[in-house]
Amino acid sequence: MSSSPQSAAPRRSLTDRFLHIVEVGGNALPHPATLFALLTLCVIVASSLATWFDVSAAHPATGETIRAVNLLSREGLHRLLTGLVPNFTGFAPLGAVLVSLIGIGVAEHSGLIGAALRRLVFAAPRWALTPVVVFAGVMSNMASEIGYVLLIPLAGLMFKGAGRHPIVGMAAAFAGVSGGFSANLLLGSIDPLLSGLSQEAARLVDPAYTVNAAANWYFMMASTLLVVAVATWVTERHVAPRFDMASTLDVEGDTIAPPDANERRGLRWALYATLALSALTAWGVVPADGLLRNTETGGVLDSPFLRGIVGIIFAYGVVCGIAYGVGARTLRSDADVIRGMGASMAALGPYIALVFFMAQFVACFQWTNIGLILAVKLAGLLQVLQLPAIPLFLGLIAITAVANLFLGSASAKWALMAPIFVPMFMLLGYAPEMVQAGYRIGDSVTNIISPMMSYFALIIAFFQRYEPKAGLGTLVSTMLPYSIALGIAWSVMFAVWIAFGWPVGPGAPLTYPG
Repeated sequence: MSSSPQSAAPRRSLTDRFLHIVEVGGNALPHPATLFALLTLCVIVASSLATWFDVSAAHPATGETIRAVNLLSREGLHRLLTGLVPNFTGFAPLGAVLVSLIGIGVAEHSGLIGAALRRLVFAAPRWALTPVVVFAGVMSNMASEIGYVLLIPLAGLMFKGAGRHPIVGMAAAFAGVSGGFSANLLLGSIDPLLSGLSQEAARLVDPAYTVNAAANWYFMMASTLLVVAVATWVTERHVAPRFDMASTLDVEGDTIAPPDANERRGLRWALYATLALSALTAWGVVPADGLLRNTETGGVLDSPFLRGIVGIIFAYGVVCGIAYGVGARTLRSDADVIRGMGASMAALGPYIALVFFMAQFVACFQWTNIGLILAVKLAGLLQVLQLPAIPLFLGLIAITAVANLFLGSASAKWALMAPIFVPMFMLLGYAPEMVQAGYRIGDSVTNIISPMMSYFALIIAFFQRYEPKAGLGTLVSTMLPYSIALGIAWSVMFAVWIAFGWPVGPGAPLTYPG
């Protein structure tokens, strides 16, 4: 008697197999801090091998021969030991991020950012709900994780209240928060972080080069309109038809109140503070003899305004946060303000540990000259191929988008990529600010389909509130149209930007003169 055949396992689609590879590959990576520690050891060993084989390159600008420096030598070991602390404390992004987050922490702790997002979404008419939710998601990026933990579930509730499926609202918010991570009308904590890494990398070629925190501001503002338009179109055309409101679970207590009288008063006071600060800033920048302009040239470029943009972010966060807190009665004393500052610092423990190892890696990479030699060799290869600017930058976007599937941290990826790509593009005649803008596109568009993104599991949990069977496949299949559409549209926009030679930010041209 023959046994009955076992039922064949269902065939997995190509997308499922690809996502499985991404998930397995990403999970196999160590913690980013451990990864940078291991990479630092690899650089030290590689420096010895490179010295042994006399690896060198001729600097295309000066003609000077660049040779690898051995960190396993007596002098190299001394440098490693004495540089451990200065590498960390002198790491360009660290201070800028800490200062900006202290200010933003006050605004977040007082409730200003959360109330402003709720007010924006509640004030939107039903026909404008989708673009307003996407726009709110984009703007929430200046305040770290608040878009993930507050706006996305709030968008689900608002869509449900408007008679639409909550997951449609959450998908639109997620597209704005994470897919539009590199778009904003304002500057946030990620801007000084990335610009600091770009500056460190640029100084491999030009030791005096500076990259200010507003380096991508023009492109970010234009990208905000693009992300809102594209994500709105995808939501209405591709996502909304997939979800039937009749299938929504009736979740008990699934309501949220609009801003109360205290919150409305706090928002008014915060608005007055914002207008007053903006007037003061304009008074220092707009007049030809404004006190925030360059004292020698009278210009805005290379002025205290741009060099001190982190301080301005800090001032807005503190002043507007206090104004809201006093008006809404969420801040009772100066101790509450300090607690808000401390709360933002307390959440940075893992980041500071990561920065320690990241700083050692960047410093070792600079000392060995390996990054500069590699950049010279790659630049020479690309010069032989004579590829125009647009294919070069589209290649950078594609490489970043794929890397983002395996390593979700924007700063960790850029710390790895910047020492290679920034010098390489500089030697080809392109400015670091432009390279950073291209990187930010690739870093954003695949966030929403990457299982390695730190909030991916949280978004799945939000989806399961209304669709209990939702899982990784549900989230990825919902967000994949956004990723494809944003990747195409953003790349086209960047290509147009390059074609016209527009600056991506104040004092940030397309080309590097060398």
